[in-house]
Amino acid sequence: MNRLTAAVRGAAERVDAATPDHRDRAVDALRAGAVLGVVLGHWLVTALVADGRTLHTASPLQHLPWLAPVSWAFQTLAVFFLVGGHVATRGYASSRARGIPYRRWLHGRLVRLFKPVAAVLLLWTAVTAVLLLSGAEYATVRTLVKLALSPLWFLLVFAALTAATPLLARLHPLWPLAVVLHVDLLRFGLGAPAWLGWLNLAAGWLVPYALGAAWTRGELERRRSGWLLLLCGTAATAALVAWAGYPASMVGVPGAGVSNLNPPTLAAVTFGLAQCGLALLLRDRLRGAMRRPVAWTAVALVNLSAMTIFLWHQSALMATTATGLLAGRLPGLHTVPDGLGWVAARLVWLPVFVVALAVCRSAFRSWERGGGGDGDGDGRRRGRSRVVRVHRPTTKDVRHV
Repeated sequence: MNRLTAAVRGAAERVDAATPDHRDRAVDALRAGAVLGVVLGHWLVTALVADGRTLHTASPLQHLPWLAPVSWAFQTLAVFFLVGGHVATRGYASSRARGIPYRRWLHGRLVRLFKPVAAVLLLWTAVTAVLLLSGAEYATVRTLVKLALSPLWFLLVFAALTAATPLLARLHPLWPLAVVLHVDLLRFGLGAPAWLGWLNLAAGWLVPYALGAAWTRGELERRRSGWLLLLCGTAATAALVAWAGYPASMVGVPGAGVSNLNPPTLAAVTFGLAQCGLALLLRDRLRGAMRRPVAWTAVALVNLSAMTIFLWHQSALMATTATGLLAGRLPGLHTVPDGLGWVAARLVWLPVFVVALAVCRSAFRSWERGGGGDGDGDGRRRGRSRVVRVHRPTTKDVRHV
């Protein structure tokens, strides 16, 4: 054990020493936390219930609504868009300063976003064909495919905002926030068609993305900005839930009349503002924590495989569920999530999901590694990463996500 500990520390110290001094490690820590929050949130609130030959989705939030605060901790997409907006606007400015054209910059970023998607689509096309040809219930196949491909909506929105970065670099976050407010007033107050809410899919996530651009411009450096976002976002969200009828859960709940996330509501956006404020307040603490080599190495490894983790975490859950069916209906895996017993059993399954995801990472990491481009997204293939100065077996091709 001592040798293993020494080896881990030695590797971590090499990663730490190879990291450029100018790198803002808090950005990577926030990104890693956002990705892991989404993964753990899905694993905790997504159940595949076995009913004869059919699998259907369920959520403990349906049966245990008092667990809604769990969704507050793990619905971290706003932080991801905050970091994404900051990295994109900073990278675009850097590319312009080096004379790199917009098309080349955008190509580099989009290739790195969508090349890993090809592996997901290829595998699930094959799996779908096999399931249908083998006589699997259509409802089961539809459930599995929907879960597997559900992360793709996020990438489409993120890609659209990335493409619009030159136009959004100076946008004030209050403009898209005003759009979300008026859309919700029309939907919920004046009886406008429900499809109007889908305007918030772009406007809602543009709010934290524009905050990331403001971070790049240096407008959010004072702690007062973080406190203002945190306190006002929290107060607005509490008021919307308590008096305006918005759901307390910040994730979708099967069977619920209104979802805060699908499409985003004003409550989801104000909650995201509070999260962004907290993220900004934690920057200095994270920079200090990331000076510890082991902590920084863990964050660097998550960033190395962020796209793979995000795209394959639902597949890891489903692979575990399907394999477990060979042993019958297992608690916390195939049973109805209607009690604390299910929650306790699901917590026991989390390490198994991690192992399944690690297998997916090993199998499909090369699709992410081959994306090309650097942290600024200029589209150039580089022989070294932007996180560390030189290639090492433990830090190969560590890049921005």
